[in-house]
Amino acid sequence: MAFIDVIGPESAEGRLAKIYDLVSGPKGQVDQVLQIHSLRPHSLQGHMGLYKAVLHHPRNQLPTWFLEAIGVRVSQLNNCDYCAKHHRAGMKRLMSKWPEKFEACAAELKRQNPGNPFTPSEQAALVYATKLTKQPGDINAYDIEQMREAGLTDGEILEINQVASYFAYANRTVTGLGVTTEGEQLGLAPDESESWHHG
Repeated sequence: MAFIDVIGPESAEGRLAKIYDLVSGPKGQVDQVLQIHSLRPHSLQGHMGLYKAVLHHPRNQLPTWFLEAIGVRVSQLNNCDYCAKHHRAGMKRLMSKWPEKFEACAAELKRQNPGNPFTPSEQAALVYATKLTKQPGDINAYDIEQMREAGLTDGEILEINQVASYFAYANRTVTGLGVTTEGEQLGLAPDESESWHHG
C-alpha cells in the first residue's frame, strides 16, 4: 500500500485515463511507480517522458541492457528494491540471448567494484554511476576523463549521467511514497510510442 492516495486505472477519468492508456505495458499493466503520480497527471507525464528519453530513446548509443544495468546498480545503492527488481527483470529480458552473461553481470552489480564480464568502458561507467550516487558532490573533471580514457564519448557519458540521475529521482519517488511491487509483473516496459519521442 502506498503512503498517499492513488487513483488506479479502473477509477481513472479524463486526462489521467488517457495517460494511463499511453503508459500501460504490453499486458495493460500500469506500474505502481507511475500510478503514484495519479493525483497530479502532469507529473506522471513528465516522469514518463524523462524515463523514455533517458532509457528507451532510439537515438541513445549505449545498449539498452547496459543502461538498465546502470539503473539496477543505482537502485541497489539507494536501497530501492522496487526499481532494482523491475530493472533487473528488464535487463534479463533484453539479454535473453545471453543468459550466462546476464547472470554474471547481475552478480557483478552487487559487488563493490563490478568487473568482468563488463568491458573496461562499462566498468568505468559503473564506477562513475556509483560515485555520482554515493558522493555526488565529489564528482569532478577527473571522473569524466577516466571514462573518456576507457573509450566512452562525451555523448555516451551524458547518457550514463542521465540514467544514473534519473534513477536517483525514481528511487526517491518510490521509497519516499511507499510504492511496492505487490501484484505487478516485473520487467514489462511500456509499449514504444512515438508520442514520447518528440526529437
